Amino acid sequence: MHHEAPIVKFLGLQFNLANILMITVASAIVFLLAVLSTRRLAMKPTGMQNFMEWVMDFVKNIINSTMDWKDGGRFHILGITIIMYIFVSNMLGLPFSIVVDGVLWWKSPTADPAVTLTLATLIVGLSHFYGVKMRGAGAYGREFFKPFWFMFPIKIIEEFANTLTLGLRLYGNIYAGEILLSLLAAGLATGVGGTIAAALPMLVWQGFSVFVGAIQSFIFCMLTMVYLAHKVSSDH
Repeated sequence: MHHEAPIVKFLGLQFNLANILMITVASAIVFLLAVLSTRRLAMKPTGMQNFMEWVMDFVKNIINSTMDWKDGGRFHILGITIIMYIFVSNMLGLPFSIVVDGVLWWKSPTADPAVTLTLATLIVGLSHFYGVKMRGAGAYGREFFKPFWFMFPIKIIEEFANTLTLGLRLYGNIYAGEILLSLLAAGLATGVGGTIAAALPMLVWQGFSVFVGAIQSFIFCMLTMVYLAHKVSSDH
C-alpha cells in the first residue's frame, strides 16, 4: 500500500515528478473543458455550453453570498477556475492509480499536502494582495489592530491557521478516500472470495468519493471567496 514518490533534485531543491505530472494533467483537462464548452456559443445553450453556464451561475451565487458583486465580480473567473480545477484534481485518483516499480505516478494531486497547502498559501496571499490594492495599505493594515491593538498577534496567528485548515482539510478528505480505495483494491486481488467481498463496497465508496470530491471543491471555492470578502469589503 505504501509507494515511493518519484523525487528528483535540481539546484538543491526536491521535485515530486508525480505531482508535476498530475498538476499538468488536471490543468490540461480544465483548459480543454473550458475551450470545448465555449468554442461554439449559442443563444440557447446546449451540452458543454450549458454545463459551463451552470458553473458560472453557481460560482456567481457563491460570490454574491459572501460580498457585493461590485467587489466580488472581479473574482468570478478565479472562482470558476478553482472549483473546476479542484474537482478535476479530486477525481483523477478515483478510477485507478499507476505504480511502476514501486513508484506511484498516477494519483489525485490533491492527495498530497504539498499541493493543497501551496494552493491555500496562494489563496491567502492573493487575499492580502487584493486587500491592499482595493483598500489601500494604510486602511488595510489598520484592520489588524481592530477592535483593540493587542488583537494584532491573534490576527497574525489566524492567517496561518486559515492557510493550514484550508489546505489540510482538502488533503485529508481526498487522501483518506484514496487509502480506503487502495485497501478495497487489494481485496479484489486476493481471489474470488476477496473480489466478491470487496467489489460492492468499492463501487459504493467510489460513488461516495465523487460526492466528497465535489463537496470539497465547493468548500474550497466558498472559503476562498470568504477570505477575499473579509479583505476587500469595507463592511467585513
